[in-house]
Amino acid sequence: MEATGVYHESLAYYLCSTQKQISIVLPNKISNYARTLDIKTITDKSASQAIARFGLERQLEIWQPPSKIFNDLRQLCREREQLVQERTMLKNQLHAERTSATTSEKSVKRTNKRIALINAQEKEIQKEITKLINGDRVLVEKMKIISSIPGIGNLTAVTIIAETNGFELITNKKQLVSYAGLDVKEKTSGPSVKSKPRISKRGNRNLRKVMHFPALAAIRTDERFRYIFLRLVSRHGIKMKAIVAIQRKLLELTFILWKNNSYYNPGHEYQIIPFQEAAV
Repeated sequence: MEATGVYHESLAYYLCSTQKQISIVLPNKISNYARTLDIKTITDKSASQAIARFGLERQLEIWQPPSKIFNDLRQLCREREQLVQERTMLKNQLHAERTSATTSEKSVKRTNKRIALINAQEKEIQKEITKLINGDRVLVEKMKIISSIPGIGNLTAVTIIAETNGFELITNKKQLVSYAGLDVKEKTSGPSVKSKPRISKRGNRNLRKVMHFPALAAIRTDERFRYIFLRLVSRHGIKMKAIVAIQRKLLELTFILWKNNSYYNPGHEYQIIPFQEAAV
């Protein structure tokens, strides 16, 4: 089946409960495959036929429902992210209202109340996250391991393990990078067709987004990541491309340390897959 937001999940859980094997595929993969079938008219029937043929022709990974604790953590992290976005919007409105020539004190008061409510709800979510993690000894230790990486704080660590289901379905670093949409896409054909390498952004947006600020923190606080950043910037002069490279390396490190049950060691040479530079 196609991954259709959250609408496919009920059917997926039901089929799994009846011992059926399920594969969930990103819609863009199905649509790209359907173009090769020379389908002129797109209907529900023709789309379902394309999905069925795709499943017959490809070796697909079997989907497993996420563990309850990771599913709960994912919902809480996403709820918190929505609150943060809403608070940012309200603060922008508040700034515009206060700098307006005709400021409405009542409007400012209501906006401040909404911001205070969001702050309270965010603290409540953080307490729920802490309670869930503290209820699992293994997860507490795993959180300490990931948080030992420069730039990776508790909230970032929780988001990573929640969005990856504790790396249960991730078998290697390359797959993880692709899942986050930090893999590189490039189109080259002969001497005339050559596009600039870019990150695909075809993956988990929440996972990709949460790696930005940790990358900046790692560059500021860790000599190794600062050296990588400066070396890349000196090569092409584009800071954002270097920051994306650091995001990718940090994400790979979380996978390595999680699987090896080892804390970050600044003096250790971790085997990280080479990063092909790409535009953002």
